[in-house]
Amino acid sequence: MQTREPAARNRRWMPTEVKPAVSDKSPKPQEPDTDVHEDPNEPAFDWMKPKTSSDASPAASAAAPASAPAAPGTAQPGSRADRKAAEAADADTEPPLFADTLANASSGKQPSHYSEPLPTSALQVRPPEDEVARRNAEREQAAKVKPVGPRIFQVLLAVFYPVILLVLAVRAVTSPLFLWVEYNRPGFPGDGYGFNTDDRMTYGSYAVDYLSNWAGPRYLGGLVNQDGAKLFKDSEVAHMADVKMVILSSFGAGVLLIILSIIAIVYLRKRSNGGIRRGLFAGSIVTLVIIIGLAVLAALSWQQFFTEFHRIFFANGTWTFSLEDTLIRLFPGQFWVDAGIVIGALVFIAATLTFIFTWPTKRRRGIAASQADSDDQDSDGSADVTADDDDAVSKETTSSKR
Repeated sequence: MQTREPAARNRRWMPTEVKPAVSDKSPKPQEPDTDVHEDPNEPAFDWMKPKTSSDASPAASAAAPASAPAAPGTAQPGSRADRKAAEAADADTEPPLFADTLANASSGKQPSHYSEPLPTSALQVRPPEDEVARRNAEREQAAKVKPVGPRIFQVLLAVFYPVILLVLAVRAVTSPLFLWVEYNRPGFPGDGYGFNTDDRMTYGSYAVDYLSNWAGPRYLGGLVNQDGAKLFKDSEVAHMADVKMVILSSFGAGVLLIILSIIAIVYLRKRSNGGIRRGLFAGSIVTLVIIIGLAVLAALSWQQFFTEFHRIFFANGTWTFSLEDTLIRLFPGQFWVDAGIVIGALVFIAATLTFIFTWPTKRRRGIAASQADSDDQDSDGSADVTADDDDAVSKETTSSKR
């Protein structure tokens, strides 16, 4: 009894569970289940699973005829290895970039279709040679063709110029200054019915002023001479009213043409270098031709020329008077001859000066051409840049071909 008591005491202090000792024959402890092959939601590890016939996907079965039979142990369809293999197969079957072009060039045949060039290649922005030639031809044609607007204004300026000169010359003649010069010049015929130079200057000034003012026929019809009789007959007043209508109409037309000519000059100054000079030069030539032709007709037969001129503007029988009438005494035939000479001389001198100052000399043509070239370069800068780009692309293409 005494001998067992220490043993019982020792058992009382021993642990309740004692693990057996591990030996080589003992089974190994089982680790936690971390096998990724059993996780169906992890496609990244599908390649670790063995291939089975039941796991074949429709995509793999569709691709099976096109590729070689898969060896046992290869990756399953739809796995990363399959995708890599498919991409490698596509990359192997894709032809090189210029394979068809090189093959057609080596065989001497035209390419069957267009091959997309590299994005950085100059051939991508270079049009065909025939297209480049067509564009260059159109550009040269457009540079040679002049705009229609400047040509129209040049023609209008050339047509208006002789009329304006003629109206201004007529206005210079229908003035008291010309009347005074005529009555006081040597050789002017005197009045055989009693008018002296002072009387002519006074009564003639009324007639000239009536042509340019806005007064009615009473302006002349109410005048009386020294004995109290009417100075102008009713037929003379009626004729002067007709002359006034023609004069005012010509003055109004002249003012309108001057305004239009100023507009044409402003337009040509902005749009056409040398356009004003060419328009005035053509107008001076037209004026000289007209004035020389009229001078020849007047010199051949002044009386016939004077009669036809009055028939154009006045009715027959309204412009013929007797020698005793006031109009004939104030404005005899010599007065109209001198007036015609002065009008022709003023127009001729102005047209001649215009012809001289607008003559197209080499210096003037060179200045106009240089200004036109500078304007073309400023307005067609984009076209020039395009042409330079085409040349640069052509050089780049040639170097790349070499």
